[in-house]
Formats: sequence, C-alpha cells, structure tokens
Amino acid sequence: MKTIKDMPVHSRPREKLQEKGVEALSDEELVQAILGMGTAGRDVRAIAKQVAALIREKQKNLSLADLLDVPGVGLAKAAQILSAFELARRHLIRETVKISSAQDVLPLISDLIEKRQEHFLCISLNGANEVIEKRIVTVGLLNMSPVHPREVFADVIVDRAAAVILVHNHPSGDLQPSDADLKMHEQLTEAGNILGIRVLDQIIISRRGYLSFQEAGIMK
Repeated sequence: MKTIKDMPVHSRPREKLQEKGVEALSDEELVQAILGMGTAGRDVRAIAKQVAALIREKQKNLSLADLLDVPGVGLAKAAQILSAFELARRHLIRETVKISSAQDVLPLISDLIEKRQEHFLCISLNGANEVIEKRIVTVGLLNMSPVHPREVFADVIVDRAAAVILVHNHPSGDLQPSDADLKMHEQLTEAGNILGIRVLDQIIISRRGYLSFQEAGIMK
C-alpha cells in the first residue's frame, strides 16, 4: 500500500477535502484527515482502514478501548477520533423525533413550501413512531409526480421500518388532493399492507398550509 506521501497531492485526504468538500471523502479518507499521520511502524492509510471498519461495526458504541486495540492507535489518536464523534453528537446529530400527529411532521417538511416542482417524500418510522429517515422519492414537474410503490418502499424495507408517512407539495398552492393523489394513496397503502408497513398519513403541503389525509378522514 502506498503511503500518503507517495500519493499525488490532489488525492491526499486534506487536499481533496479542500478542493471537493468533505462530502467527497470516503470513510477511510475522513479518518485519515482526522489522524493526519501514522506511526513509525504503520502508515496512516492502513490505520484508517481498520478504524473505519471498526466505526461501521461499533457505531455509537465505539469505545476508547476498541480504538486502542488498533495497531498504531495510541491514546492521542483515539482521543482525536472520540472527540470528533462527541462534538458531532452534541451539535450536529439530530435528536430522535417522535411523530404523534401531522403537526409533528411539519418542521421536517417546511422546505417544500416554496418548491416550484412537486416533490414526493417518504418518512420512515420505527415501531415507536420515531423518525428513522426522510427521503425524496421523486421530483416531478409542477403538479405531476408519478410514484411507483417500489420506489417508495425499497429503502423503507432496508430501514426495517414499521410505518411510513407520505408527503408531497402542491406548487399551485391548492391543498385539495387530486384524483391522481387519491389513486396513488390507495396504491401505496395497499402495497404497504402487503409488506406489513403501515401508511400512517399522507400530507399535502403548500404555502397555504397543509392537508393531512388522517385528519381529513381520507385514510384507507
């Protein structure tokens, strides 16, 4: 394995971060950027590869002892990694959001209000109605955003979600569901029933407010 010094400057993690942004870095490169350098007996790339694998395995349960077991990682490097994790936890990682009503969903979807194209989102929930993930499924043109059940539920299944909330915006401002909206709702609810995933609500949002299928008694 080449060392960091053997790599072209533009391919080194910190220079790549500067040029392309932190999002362009792989897990291993992110760890390399945190550590900076390896030890006399082990290159930082080898250390980072093992640490990144350990992070994926342990996730939030990663401990100081786990890191100290990695050859080339001493207290200083382990402290750098854990400190970065803790800083992110305190200031960047979102807190658990529990959904009890459509009102709880609105802060998650407020960015749709001014969209000029119709966006269809799916919010996956665990058995306690806590948000697992929010995803854009499709982006359509004006009031047309065709959605297929497989596009909606593919990632939801991977999430091992118990339920979903479906959301789309109406750029026109009209909150009343169209015939296409009602047909889509019926198809997705039936698909969810087959998969054992409940559709808890479908919400239409616009600059004029929102309409909850659950609150309006439209739910199947």
